[in-house]
Amino acid sequence: MQEQARELRLKLAGVLPLMNERQRRVLVAAEARAYGRGGVQTLAQITGMSRQTIYRGLDDLQSQRPQPSERVRRAGGGRKKLCDQHPQLVRRLERLLEPTVRGDPQSLLRWTCKSVRNLQAEMEREGYVISYRTIANLLHAQEYSLQANRKSREGQEDHPDRDAQFHYINDQAKQSLQWGAPVISVDTKKKELLGNYKNAGQEWQRKGQAREVLSHDFPDPSVPKAVPYGVYDIGRNTGWVNVGTDADTAEFAVESIRQWWKHMGKPRYRRARTLLICADSGGSNGYRLHLWKRELQKFCTQQRLTITVCHFPPGTSKWNKIEHRLFSYITLNWRGRPLSDYRTVVSLIAATTTKTGLVVKARLDRNIYARGIKVSAEELQSIKLDRHEFHGEWNYTIKP
Repeated sequence: MQEQARELRLKLAGVLPLMNERQRRVLVAAEARAYGRGGVQTLAQITGMSRQTIYRGLDDLQSQRPQPSERVRRAGGGRKKLCDQHPQLVRRLERLLEPTVRGDPQSLLRWTCKSVRNLQAEMEREGYVISYRTIANLLHAQEYSLQANRKSREGQEDHPDRDAQFHYINDQAKQSLQWGAPVISVDTKKKELLGNYKNAGQEWQRKGQAREVLSHDFPDPSVPKAVPYGVYDIGRNTGWVNVGTDADTAEFAVESIRQWWKHMGKPRYRRARTLLICADSGGSNGYRLHLWKRELQKFCTQQRLTITVCHFPPGTSKWNKIEHRLFSYITLNWRGRPLSDYRTVVSLIAATTTKTGLVVKARLDRNIYARGIKVSAEELQSIKLDRHEFHGEWNYTIKP
């Protein structure tokens, strides 16, 4: 069926532009009838013609009544698409979906738990006249799809306040962005082995000239590893990656944020006095790490910034924005290429772009970070940390 659809697309692409309106719908209707079951939907997707138009063509074929074809609609005639009438329509639809978007962070395919009829009701409340079918078409164009309801295990039971924390983070981010303050999503990407090792994915090469790599990549302490710590600026769609050569510690995490602020954040938010950080609940930026809080205190005191941190609940790290806004595209950009050295890693990360205008900068961090640092009780008491009323262990503010 896919091969048949591909052949139809090629054939109709060269013929339809030469026909007038009625001839086009009759030809497409004839192809839909010959296609069999699902023909109308398939031809609508191939040609972009509405199903109602194809059904009109089927009526023309069945009635066999002659109609004059000299009168053709003037170029540009007919009702304009809603996207042309309302340029902000797609963006507004995306904003409705953002708080509830779910999906595999390493995939461009996303899905939402809102139904098209609920979305239609929301859009109509905002003054848009739009059908649920049009919303479904817009979602398909934005790479959403309708998925079955399937519960997946993430290693532990869901926290009872999981969704409430998601909404809390969303509200905090919206408020900060309205004030013009920076909101960043941070995390450490998977460590990468350096050398002639296989990297997942494919890229175009001449036949028979695939690059040969080692047949194994067993863990070996002597093999150097790249530790990419990412900072994604949600408001400006920009990314910063600090590629470490040593351990993934809380010191390394805060140093990565400090380097982002120095090179990208401060030049773009000159008047900012607050910073919101959205982070996972574990790893080098976990909410239980005293060292993470101590280093943040040093950073906010140096820069005279008030820093608010909101952690995602345990077991929900893949909902962090940086996963599907930055890391997934980095993975796509270096697919099928062995990461032979640090220079290659930094270059490939910095070359990552998207159609939506993502800009990424990267640097190599050769500092050595000590493991197992203990924070004394005196240091802990000196941290000016205010816990929020809602889950103060996950949401807190550190002041200079």
